[in-house]
Amino acid sequence: MGFINSKKYGSAVQHYLKENGDISYYITYKDEFNKLKRIKVGDKSKGITEPYCNQMRNDIIHKVRLGEDIGIKHKKKNKIRLNEMAEIYFDEKRASEKRKSVYNVHIKPLFGDRDPENITKDEIKKLINTLLDDNKAAQTVNNIFGLIRTIYNYHIKEKELKILNPCAGIKKLKTDNNRERYLQISEINTLYSEIKHSITLTNFVQLSLQTGGRLETILHIKKKDIDLQNETITLVNLKTGETYKGFLQSSYVEYLKKYLQKLKLNDYVVSFDKNKKVTSRQIQSRLKPILDKLFNKELQINDRKNRTVIHTFRHTFASHLAINGTPIFTIKELMNHSDIEQTMRYAKLDPRSGKDMVQKLYINGE
Repeated sequence: MGFINSKKYGSAVQHYLKENGDISYYITYKDEFNKLKRIKVGDKSKGITEPYCNQMRNDIIHKVRLGEDIGIKHKKKNKIRLNEMAEIYFDEKRASEKRKSVYNVHIKPLFGDRDPENITKDEIKKLINTLLDDNKAAQTVNNIFGLIRTIYNYHIKEKELKILNPCAGIKKLKTDNNRERYLQISEINTLYSEIKHSITLTNFVQLSLQTGGRLETILHIKKKDIDLQNETITLVNLKTGETYKGFLQSSYVEYLKKYLQKLKLNDYVVSFDKNKKVTSRQIQSRLKPILDKLFNKELQINDRKNRTVIHTFRHTFASHLAINGTPIFTIKELMNHSDIEQTMRYAKLDPRSGKDMVQKLYINGE
């Protein structure tokens, strides 16, 4: 959102809505060199009001015209705190709560009250090493470090902040976090047995394993998206807004014929409460304990490659397609991958990849 002009005084008096709900007031004026200046007057919680700001501005303009010292030592434009930069970035980019939490937990305590110009590259490297010493996963460290870099870059590019980014030149850590875990048929059956008491969880897992849809894609499915006659389903890629087709197994379609009779066209298929859309948190909070109990015993919390999570359903869908000899380009379309490189990781599971041929070598070569 950024700075907002006063309804009464226009751009002469501006305010900024802080993350904590308070309001910071600013005034703008042209100095003796006809350069536009913006200075902070104070916060509403400290008794500052728009009329007070306007009066202060008038006094300054009067002194500028008379050539008098206005008694204000202007801060350089970049003399703000990193917290202010972060607040502006989060507000204008409508950042997720998760992203804000990363900042509040890992960045704010160290750098929040610092002048961003004085934060050094060595301090950023020290933060990275500290996180690694605390057994943070490489991807987690990259996310934290990347957020600092992004906040700087946003103000450098969008706010014309004349400052060097201390993250420049620091390379991301190498990660090998591609999930390799997928569920075997017996494990899928075990999972269905565990969740059979919940229609909502059963529908979510069924739809996930039959379409490979991302979590939010599954939660957005409505009755009108399902074509029972053709056993197809319209899915939405929430990242791009594009729709694509999926297919449903006949046995599940027979169940849906009865289940969907109770729903209106715009009702969500996965629902806990009167067909309202379920949140990802609601699904996570119910499925995570079950997945941990069934599949994640003795695995470390940061073992991304081997832990079973909700995204494992999508990986399971693609893996079993490959195991059954589905052409890689068909898997790409069913997964709604934008790049074939994303799909190629499953090619090694294709039985036609050469494994069987190698096993048969030399058997009759006596």
